[in-house]
Amino acid sequence: MLQRLYVSKAKGYIFHLTLNNQSRLCHVPPSDQGSRHLLKDEVQLDRYEGETSGVAVISLNRPKAKNAISARFLHLFTEALESLKHDKSVRAVIVRSNVPGIFCAGADLKERAKMAQSDVGPFVSKLRAMVSGLSTLPAPVIAALDGAAMGGGLEIALACDLRIAASSAKMGLVEAKLAILPGAGGSQRLPRLIGVPLAKELIFTGRVIDGKAAHEIGLVNHVVDQNKDGDAAYHRALELAEEISANGPVAVRMAKLAINYGSEVDLATGLAFEETCYAQVIPTKDRLEGLQAFREKRTPKYLGE
Repeated sequence: MLQRLYVSKAKGYIFHLTLNNQSRLCHVPPSDQGSRHLLKDEVQLDRYEGETSGVAVISLNRPKAKNAISARFLHLFTEALESLKHDKSVRAVIVRSNVPGIFCAGADLKERAKMAQSDVGPFVSKLRAMVSGLSTLPAPVIAALDGAAMGGGLEIALACDLRIAASSAKMGLVEAKLAILPGAGGSQRLPRLIGVPLAKELIFTGRVIDGKAAHEIGLVNHVVDQNKDGDAAYHRALELAEEISANGPVAVRMAKLAINYGSEVDLATGLAFEETCYAQVIPTKDRLEGLQAFREKRTPKYLGE
């Protein structure tokens, strides 16, 4: 079974190949010699079709620098988010790494050292805006942590809705060790996720923990044993993304909006906003399809309408 996979600003073709009930992604270089193959880029965006339709994957691909966040990395990641923001066909997004043992090492300190002092603030502001853009994508976003997520790398993961980590994956907001503080939302998102006292301890000490410890404190949703290919968290994330994608996409997006907004306001305001979000799903064809499928005892087919 061969299925074509659409790629943002298509530089080539990507296929989802299923043989003997085993699936994998195959990347085929473009025929146009003037085009650059996406696999050479620092950030790559793929969209599944077929059985995994509706799942998009942002892959970090800067092996020589351990996926450190450079200016180009930041630009490409922002481009990927812009492509996904208005794409209603995307029902779930996974952020992963193509580099074994690494999710993202954080800021590119070699590039940072060459910046003028006046350039550092604007760069961090752009990074903060990118991470915030990730957190506000309409579709649920899952971080697959198969390797180390340090500093800004962990801040990217914190901006995702769900996190899955290999038990061996190391992570930490280590900025204090460099005489700075988390600047891409870490000082705000980590306390909201695991509580203020524990977040303060981790940030003040710059402590690094593994996936198992992260799961124990609620930093990640699931922890998995790493496999021989080093992508166990990604495969668990893909399973979760497929599970989410099977549900009504409008309902899932409204639920994300209601939860995100409600967590920032008092209960009464949150309940009022929930009512507003619920009103958006009442007139949808998907809601009627769900009721009809329930009556007919079959699996519903949601179109996002």
